Amino acid sequence: MLRPKPLVSHLFTADPRAHVFEGRVYIYPSHDVESGIPENDNGDHFDMRDYHVLSMGSIPGEVTDHGVALDVKDVPWAGRQLWSGDAAYKSGTYYLYFPLKDQNGVFRTGVATSKRPEGPFKAQPEPMRGSYSIDCSTFQDDDGTHYMYFGGIWGGQLQRWRRGEYDPTVPPEPTEPKPAIGPRVARLSDDMLQYGETPREIRILDENGEPVLQTDHERRFFEAAWMHKYNGKYYLSYSTGDTHLLVYATGDNPYGPFTYQGVVLTPVLGWTTHHSIVEFQGKWWLFYHDCELSGGKTHLRNVKVTELSYRPDGSIVTIDGSL
Repeated sequence: MLRPKPLVSHLFTADPRAHVFEGRVYIYPSHDVESGIPENDNGDHFDMRDYHVLSMGSIPGEVTDHGVALDVKDVPWAGRQLWSGDAAYKSGTYYLYFPLKDQNGVFRTGVATSKRPEGPFKAQPEPMRGSYSIDCSTFQDDDGTHYMYFGGIWGGQLQRWRRGEYDPTVPPEPTEPKPAIGPRVARLSDDMLQYGETPREIRILDENGEPVLQTDHERRFFEAAWMHKYNGKYYLSYSTGDTHLLVYATGDNPYGPFTYQGVVLTPVLGWTTHHSIVEFQGKWWLFYHDCELSGGKTHLRNVKVTELSYRPDGSIVTIDGSL
């Protein structure tokens, strides 16, 4: 198997969220920059300031950089750090969802709209009501319903919302062997600008039907939740953070519960791992990132793509992230 190459090399990109719009794959990555901020576990050195949208007419194929789709300076309520966002389409409008710290340092989810999948996007004047944490991703089910999945612990602040209000005194992660903090899911409103319901916590279970524990760092949720559907089954994939795996769990509906199944991608060069899974032109693809271009600098990443395979029973064949 040939080693995947960075999709673009003229800028640093990460956290790729891919969708098929208008017969092309559009990729909505983060745009890494050298901020000069010292590295820490809260991720302050990930100081992204805009988004570029990429697209491809085939895989492999030429990659088009459509330029700046949204800049933090054009978001009225912005503080700092445009982290991993995603896009959706409904009734002639494209929606770009993005996590961004407000002026109090609390992550919220913003929405911006455009008539084109590549933008430019115009941000709404306020974040989504009741939004919190990071890594928003979208999923459109077969009946046309759109859902948002989101959340991330440590610097993603999800653990600070366990009691329903933001509490900055909560440590990055519980250390007792209790059920792990789960990502959140909510159906989107008809106008796609708000949650259409109160977000729910997703339960991730082990092979015995018991909750995966917070101390199980090779299976517990850390960040980067993504949903896709294959042969009628719902696949929730996510990053395990400090164990550097992309893993997945399956369920029978968009809300779960989901049963842990295995590893999608083993560790890549760099600390973080983040992805999306999409079907395009009859094949399935994993978009992900590593740090090849920067020689391993964890905050300067590059997006890649590789083919994803399933076994006859629906399980995913693990991909070697060192290739």
